[in-house]
Order: sequence, then C-alpha cells, then structure tokens
Amino acid sequence: MSTAAYFDALYQQPDPFHYRSRWYEARKRALTLACLPRRRYACGWELGCSNGVLTAALAARCDALLGTDISADALADAAVSTRAWPQVRLERATHPQDWPSGRFDLIVVSEVGYYLPSSALQQMARQLRHSLTDDGLLLACHWRPPFDAARSTTEDVHGALSEHLVEVFTYQDADLLLQGWSARATSVAAWEGLR
Repeated sequence: MSTAAYFDALYQQPDPFHYRSRWYEARKRALTLACLPRRRYACGWELGCSNGVLTAALAARCDALLGTDISADALADAAVSTRAWPQVRLERATHPQDWPSGRFDLIVVSEVGYYLPSSALQQMARQLRHSLTDDGLLLACHWRPPFDAARSTTEDVHGALSEHLVEVFTYQDADLLLQGWSARATSVAAWEGLR
C-alpha cells in the first residue's frame, strides 16, 4: 500500500491518532511548545500537520505558518482546527517531492520521517537544511517503538535530520524522541542577556 493510500484509509475515521483526546498527545504538544527557544517565529512550517491540533498551537507563536500533509481529509480537519488563525496556510503535499519556496525560521517535523524509505529521507533532510534560515530551528518529534507502517526507524530519521546542524536540545523517554537543531548553537539565556 502506498503512503498516500495508507493515510487516505486512516483518515476515514475522525482523529485517528486521538490528538484531541489522549493525554500522551496533549503532553507531547506541551513538550514541543516548551522546547521552542523563541517566543515568536516569523515564518514556520509544519510537515505532517495532520488534523491541525499542533498547527493551531504553533500558530499562536508564528507570524505566518504553513501546514502540509499528504491527506486531503486531514487537511480538511486542519482547516477547522486553525480557522481562528488567519496566518495559517494549509497545502496538500507529498515530501520530499512537493516543496515550498522560501526559507523558514521554524520547521516542525511531526511523525513524518519514518514513513519514508532511506533515500527519500536523506533527500528530505538535505532539503530541510536548505529551507531553514541561518538562525532557524528544525524540530522533530517521533514515536520510538517500532510499528508496521514505518519504513525508517526514529533513530534513522533523527540521525538524517541532525547532519550538518548543531543540536539545540534533546528530550526522550520510552515513547518519544524530541530534538531540535539549528545552523548554530543557540541559548535562550544569551538572547535575553543573562549570560
């Protein structure tokens, strides 16, 4: 089954990952938002925006935000989730084939990378580095246990994304791996003149 067909089938049910009802998902969103080193971002991009629950939370921190997903049904749900945020633009896209123009100071890769085979994952990682501004943040959060639909491991995804970037933070537990990278080291305390 192709990746597009997999997600088309999955999104025939409402909120298939239970983003709105599971504490695991609410906690993961809170961790993601807490790890963002800046209060605001000029231009963000969320790959794999799904039904837009995280997208709406990110919109509160971004002047402009692009959300992309492979599933039209997911994007229809995302439009409802983000209707209060006029700075959000949603597009159907298959990555790494479909790629937006411009550069972003925040790129969030949520549960996307492990659906790609190794060659596509490497290509996507290279393209993401080129789409990231010099002072931008690339954040990735992935489920750690293996599952049948995965084509790459979480470690493979995060390893590919980390090449040629400086690690800003890492959080992991038995369930998830959350990491952020930038082209150069960052410090919230330094930005605020505390050191």
